[in-house]
Parts: sequence; C-alpha cells; structure tokens
Amino acid sequence: MVKRAVSGAAAAARAAVRWRAWDRPGRWRRGEVPATLAALTALLLVAHRAVPNTPGHLGSLLEAFLPWLGLAAVPLLTLAVLRHSLLALPAVLLPVTAWAYAFGGLLLPAADPGPRDLVVVQHNVSDVNADPAGTARALDAAGADLIALEELVPDALPTYERALAATYPFHEVRGTVGIWSRHPLSGTRTVDIKPADLTEGWSRGLRTLAHTPHGEVAAYVAHLPSIRIGPGGLASARRDESARLLGNALAAEETDAVIVLGDLNATVDDRGLTPLTSRLNVSKRGFAFSFPASFPLARIDQVMARGAEVGRIRTLPATGSDHLPVTARVSLD
Repeated sequence: MVKRAVSGAAAAARAAVRWRAWDRPGRWRRGEVPATLAALTALLLVAHRAVPNTPGHLGSLLEAFLPWLGLAAVPLLTLAVLRHSLLALPAVLLPVTAWAYAFGGLLLPAADPGPRDLVVVQHNVSDVNADPAGTARALDAAGADLIALEELVPDALPTYERALAATYPFHEVRGTVGIWSRHPLSGTRTVDIKPADLTEGWSRGLRTLAHTPHGEVAAYVAHLPSIRIGPGGLASARRDESARLLGNALAAEETDAVIVLGDLNATVDDRGLTPLTSRLNVSKRGFAFSFPASFPLARIDQVMARGAEVGRIRTLPATGSDHLPVTARVSLD
C-alpha cells in the first residue's frame, strides 16, 4: 500500500513538472511566430489569387507549386512542440484544414467508367528524346482513343507515324504538335497561338474534329511557351499571351464537346491559365505531377474539356522525355 502511494505521488509529481513546462509564463508569446506563420500559410492556400502578380509574377509563381505549400505544416508542428506552445499547436490545424479543402478532393477515388467515355493521353515527347520508338510503343500500350503529342521534330516524326499507325490510323500534325486517333478526323487546322514578339517560324496549336462513336468532339492540341524563373521572378508573359489566344479560339468554337490537350507550361491553379480554366472543366481527381520526369513537382501537362467531364488524371511510366505522359478518362455529356 505504501509503495503504491509513493508511486502515485511520484507520477503526480512528474505530471506537475510536465504541466509546468507547458504552463510557465510566456508560453503564449513563444507560440506567436509559428502560429502567425501557420495562419499565413492557410491564407495563401485559400486566397492565393489575392497575391499580386507584380512584380515578377509572384502570384503565378506561388500557384505553380501551391499543393506543396501544405508541407509547411510539418516544420510548424515540430516548432510548436519543441517550444511547448499552446497557441501554435491548434494553429497548425489551419493550414492542414486549408490544404484539405483545396486539394483533398484530388485524393478521392475515380468515378466508375461511363458508356460515353473517351480515354485520352497527353505527352510532350521532348525534341531531344533519344528513344522515340520506345516512347511510341509505351503510348500505344496505353489503350487511348486520342493521343496528343508535342515537340514533334522532323527527324522523329516518321518513327511515331510508323509505330502508331496500326492502332491509330488517323493522325494530324501541325508544326510541332500532333494528334493520333482511333476515330476519323476532319476539319483539321492550325490554331495561331504565337506570341506577337516571336518572329521565327512557330506553330504549336491545332484543332481537329474527332468523329467518335459518341458524337463529334473538337480536339485541340497546344504547346504554350515555356516559363523561366530568374532574379526578376517568373517570366511568363509569352505563355500568358498564348493562353489568351487559345482562349479566344475556344470562345469561338461552335462544337458542343471540346477536349483540350497540351503542355501548357502551367498548373491549373496558375492564374495565367484563366482564359482556359474559366471556359473548361479540369480533373477533380488526381495530382499527376508530370514535370520534370526525374522528380515531378508540378502537372503542366493538362487535359481539359467543355461539354464533358475530365475524370481522374494520372501519370504513365517514364519514357525518353523529360515529361511524364498523363492520361484521363473524359466522359461526354
């Protein structure tokens, strides 16, 4: 009995010491910095459009890597624990909740396939791809209805044409972009998305009409200009201009069902794609980070649609490109 009493008293003493560690004066002030950072992180996640884009397109730069901002909760939680901060610990729940609100839906399972689905693949095959034949075989094995390719250089184009011909008897190429289809294509034309300050030959957009078993679908393939990150911030003016030109073409499109496939050099959260995302549906399932292939950080290869819903988007195994292919199931309305 005496031993139990002594043991109980010792346990109570240890609990009191632990409580004093948390309850000593200044515990709230110690938590001000991590709590403030947690609140700021949550605010950026849900209100990133409020970040100004000048100077240096800072807003677009933030949006390019927005999902990764949730990782800030890990060091903030560690700091809160180490500092015994009663203020910071609950504050860390703010960015966790904000991330779940913004991106949690992407983790949900895909919907069941529907009777009016098309499987599409989008891939920037790279103009320095050392194995176009292997890339073509990998794409052929994906079982898609439509395959959109960018950075098709003249030396490699015949390889893709030969390798894909049996499964995809219909294809169209304009400049460095192309589309391969199981279904007949018609009305193919170049879509001019060339920025005004470019003087050299530059053709990176096409539109064609795919005659699928579920009806006609206007398919667009586009490769928007690259962006650069430098001392002045994000250089995206050409990309943004090209996105506006593509948006204008989509606004004039009269076909009800539209699918846009391409390397857009932007994530769907990037305000630079507003001319497209304001007119088109994007996938609500899957992250599918596609670039760079060696350590994917962002999905800049996109599948978007109008008059249709884009299902779960996912990446395919690496090819000889610096991008990963992405695939999605598009359900026609």
